[in-house]
Amino acid sequence: MIEGITAIGFLVVLASLLGVILAVANARLKIFEDPRIDKVQEMLPGTNCGACGMPGCRVFAEQAVAGAIQPSQCRVGGPETAAIVAGYLGVDAGDVEKEVARLMCAGGTNVAIQMAEYVGYPTCQSATAVAGGGKGCRYGCLGFGDCKAVCDFDAIVMSPTGLPVIDPDKCTACGACVEICPKKLIELRPLKQRLLVQCKSELAGDGILALCKVACTACGKCVADAPPGLLKMKKNLPVITDELIHLQARDATLRCPTGAITWLNDQTSAVAKKEPDHVV
Repeated sequence: MIEGITAIGFLVVLASLLGVILAVANARLKIFEDPRIDKVQEMLPGTNCGACGMPGCRVFAEQAVAGAIQPSQCRVGGPETAAIVAGYLGVDAGDVEKEVARLMCAGGTNVAIQMAEYVGYPTCQSATAVAGGGKGCRYGCLGFGDCKAVCDFDAIVMSPTGLPVIDPDKCTACGACVEICPKKLIELRPLKQRLLVQCKSELAGDGILALCKVACTACGKCVADAPPGLLKMKKNLPVITDELIHLQARDATLRCPTGAITWLNDQTSAVAKKEPDHVV
């Protein structure tokens, strides 16, 4: 009986001692977390899209509080969210140039031929894995809408010709559509950029026109007509020098025989495409 009471007493004392040790250890080893992090996280959209370069909104909040990034780097939140976060933290919101997703292919069903019928799971990634999806131009958009499916902001709709149409007003430049496209046909470009090369075919010559009427033939006329250095031919395609985008001019599009290089009518919407001279 006495032994039992002694054992119980020993366990009580031991438990109390361990409790004190844990309490002291917790107090000394506890990592302080700035309470502002929770507040900033509540101000963010909470989409965890990664457009800011961070793995999620929580990490963005931590970095913003630490002063490692600017509030304006939250592209989804936009200027309003940036202003709220900056006001709370007492810092400058910063100025990050707005970007939007742009489709670099104009080969819809009205101008590009289909070489074979794809029968299988209706996604671009699946079709690409099966002989390229059956489209004549192996570089072109397959039109199954993987990009539309991953857009959390309803910024993408599919056109009657099977091409995604991106609404720049809704696009947050999160990059989800860029990552999902197996042909790498969607790019994030500055909103101010009005000159676009809407073709990714690396085939030179008029032979490509048998597959797509609006394909680039690598004729080089756009390079010759553009301001010096703005365009350079790489892999049979004109490539825009980003550092010289301020030199962009519509002159580069005027002699394009197919309309592969285009000029936006304004910074947010329609593309001014000339009719191709070649009809196949």
